[in-house]
Parts: sequence; structure tokens; C-alpha cells
Amino acid sequence: MADESQMKVLLTGASSGIGLETARLLTARGCEVWGTSRDASRLPQFPRFHGVQMDLARDDSIRRGFAQAFEEARGFDVLINNAGSAVFGPATAVPAELEREQFQLLVHGPMELIRLAVPHLCQRPRGAIINITSLAGTFPIPFMAAYSAAKAALSIFSQCLRLELAGASVRVVDVRPGDINTPFGGSVKRVGAEAAGPDRARQDAVWETQLREMAAAPPPQRVAEVVWRILQDEDPPPVVVVGGFAQARLAPLAARLLPARWMERALRRFYRL
Repeated sequence: MADESQMKVLLTGASSGIGLETARLLTARGCEVWGTSRDASRLPQFPRFHGVQMDLARDDSIRRGFAQAFEEARGFDVLINNAGSAVFGPATAVPAELEREQFQLLVHGPMELIRLAVPHLCQRPRGAIINITSLAGTFPIPFMAAYSAAKAALSIFSQCLRLELAGASVRVVDVRPGDINTPFGGSVKRVGAEAAGPDRARQDAVWETQLREMAAAPPPQRVAEVVWRILQDEDPPPVVVVGGFAQARLAPLAARLLPARWMERALRRFYRL
């Protein structure tokens, strides 16, 4: 992309983790970043960063926040859908309202921002939409069914959008992080933790695996660097996987080559199920 250091970026979920480090890196390299959070008081303060209050659970807040940021920026070159949270618990025990909340935050909110942004991005010399999804959309995480399903949905949406915008000035990239060492685990809502016996033991085994993998995972700066490289690329790939060697390289290769039943067995062994 030309003039990446001059770009104006709208970034969701900028108050912590991947979003915060992406905002920090992009502004340090000359971009103007409008970063969102449901709680504006949690947003950072550094040069070229502009805070935006936006609750992705509410379409009116999305539209209001986008309109405010767009007016201040006078147009964006890049939209990065990054905000996220998760619910942990048995698929049959997670209340319907929490499942809907997952899809609103991880799918419908980003889709609404894309609807708002695409007409303007198409008028820019070179625009980009980067959707931060997850390897959880490829390798389902037990007891996080809604999260995995929502990330898979946004990945497929990204691929469809890329096809529809072929020939336009907008590039669409699906960035799929594996485990990244962020405070994400601390914000996960747990449901059904009061279960006893084998059910509780299975949940605890998966939860402990998740925490262990995240603690040993690469830092969020690695994702931020990947985002920067994408913005510099005139023709970025449709999908970029980020993470440690096993997750970013070996796991996707295994998913392509191994029978589905073998992959299921590998996941059960990994999560001690």
C-alpha cells in the first residue's frame, strides 16, 4: 500500500491486548488511529491516537461512533475489526442471550462497520479491511463453541467480501491469531463452573490448557507487526495465520492433510478430553 505512514485507521478494541499494541505500533510509524472501546476511559493516550466510545453490542452506538470518527478523520483508509470477548462453558448450558452477544460482538458488529465503511473505502486510492478472527474458527475450542462459531463466521464473511470486492481498491484480509499472550483470558465469562464430577473435571482440563498455552504464547506485538506488513503489501494474501510455530505452521498444514477424524482425536488429546 502506498503512503502507509500517512494512513487513517479505524480500529476496534483498542484498549488492551492486540488492539492496544496495534494502535501503539501504527501511531509510532506515522498513522493516525481512531481506536474504539465500550469504555472510553480505558483507551490510551499517545500522539496520533484518537479515542472513540463505541459499544459493538449496540448498532446505534456503532453508527454514532463511526460517524464521529469519520467526521474527525475526514475519511479512513483502513478498518481493523479486532474487538472481542468470549464465553466459556458447555454449549448446551450457555444462555441464548450470551450466544447472541457473542455473535453481535464478533460478527454482526464488524459487519455493520464494514457496511458503513466500504462505500468510503472504495473511494480511497488504496483501502483495506483487516478482520482479526482466530484459529479457533478452524480448530474448535471445546466449551467455547459460540466463540469458535462466531470467528468461523467472520472468516467466511471475509472471504466472501474479498470475492465481491475483487477489482476494487479495497483489500480484505483475514488475520487468524492462534494463542497470544494477552489479558484476554481474564475477560472470559465462565458459565457452568458450578458443575461437579466428571463434567467439571473436563471443563477444568480445557480451561487449564487454555491458560497454559496463552501464558507461553507470543506477545500481541507479533500480531501488530503482521498488520503493519499487510498494510505495506500491495497485494496481501487473503488469510494470514499468526502465532507460535506449532499453531501458525504445523496445525494449518495438518488440517489440510489429515482426515477430520484424526484431527478430532488430536484436539481431544490436546485438551485432555
